[in-house]
Amino acid sequence: MLTHHDVTISNALQVFEEVKGTGLKCIGCKDVGLNIDQYKELFSEFRKHGIESFLEVVTYSDEEHFRGVDLALKIGADNLIGGMPPYTKKTMDYLKEKQARTRFFPYIGKITGHPCVLGGSIDGIIKDGKDAEKHGIRGINLLLYRYSNDQKKLLKTATNELKVPLIVAGNVATFDQIKELQENGIWAFTIGGAVLEKKFAKNGTIKEQIQAVLKNL
Repeated sequence: MLTHHDVTISNALQVFEEVKGTGLKCIGCKDVGLNIDQYKELFSEFRKHGIESFLEVVTYSDEEHFRGVDLALKIGADNLIGGMPPYTKKTMDYLKEKQARTRFFPYIGKITGHPCVLGGSIDGIIKDGKDAEKHGIRGINLLLYRYSNDQKKLLKTATNELKVPLIVAGNVATFDQIKELQENGIWAFTIGGAVLEKKFAKNGTIKEQIQAVLKNL
């Protein structure tokens, strides 16, 4: 993800130019941080290089959420991730109404703050997930490493009880975490700040951070 602290970085296009040849198959950013023309150019570059795109919405009001949904449609994002649980059904209805091909991966659980964190009981989080599955979502965006309680229990419970693919977003910052996600069959995960803060390859460039992560997949 071309993001830091839940905001798209201002030099996203330049960073993409640096990392596009690493073998990345997926890339994305948040719905805040750039203007519409910058987003259009960025996502056009993703398409030009055959890379699947993701736009993550991290907002709390109905108006802001659907502004992010509309942005995803305008720029041609392949996947829309995030979005608070109360908006899941309404978002799916909206995407169907627009005949959009954009796939939707909502958050589940109690989301607060910015950068956002996950709270609530594991039972409540899983209930949100099962409710979301009923609405035809493509998958779920789980803030596993931003959960304020038992992360390992949440991971096991989510992978055992939820049927759709899971994206783990937020605070993926170590090779041990990546191994844990692989061992539990997580479909995808996002990394933003840890790459930009160069946590994977000591003194390496951003390109070398990406290469180090890909080497461990």
